[in-house]
Amino acid sequence: MTKVTKVTMEATLRRAVAMAVLGAAAGLAGAAEGPDVAAMTAEARQVGLPFLRQLVTTLQAEVQARGPEGAVTVCRDLAPRLAGEVSQASGWRVTRIGTRTRNALLGGPDAWEQTVLASFAKRQAAGEKLDAMEQAEVVEEPSGRAFRYMKAIGLQPACVACHGGADEVSAGVRAQLQQLYPHDRATGYAPGQLRGALSIRRPLRD
Repeated sequence: MTKVTKVTMEATLRRAVAMAVLGAAAGLAGAAEGPDVAAMTAEARQVGLPFLRQLVTTLQAEVQARGPEGAVTVCRDLAPRLAGEVSQASGWRVTRIGTRTRNALLGGPDAWEQTVLASFAKRQAAGEKLDAMEQAEVVEEPSGRAFRYMKAIGLQPACVACHGGADEVSAGVRAQLQQLYPHDRATGYAPGQLRGALSIRRPLRD
């Protein structure tokens, strides 16, 4: 990763973390009145969307500087670290999930996430745009109630270099993916297709 890209990423991360902390504090202040899904949805956007935007910007910069192989490294190393830092600062779990798994060690979507991904696919097939597609609700889970939020992620044209069909992924990238992700299933996508989602979870106190 270039020095300029790293500095920009760190500055944006600090801003995202600050917004995450403020959003979590605001949510706690209103917890006694019951969950406000609209307010928590707005907070989820403040926590997660800067993370997504900066990740896309960094991926584009790495592809320009180092080719598609650089993007593979960002997705493997930087994306999980950023998600972890935002999660730790906000108290919310922030992650990305895919319709097909690339890194089996990170696990796949849980039951609720699978249901929402299937819903996103149906909504897209019905003509809804992925850019504005999201879902938020309070879910009863074995460990208690939790606020869940997901925002759809579509495959960008540049992403076919790592997630496209066999004729779109170079031999060098295929070799890198085979080495890093021997059980990779996240190829064969076309631009505009549902790739996955930003997923945010926040436990709720009774």
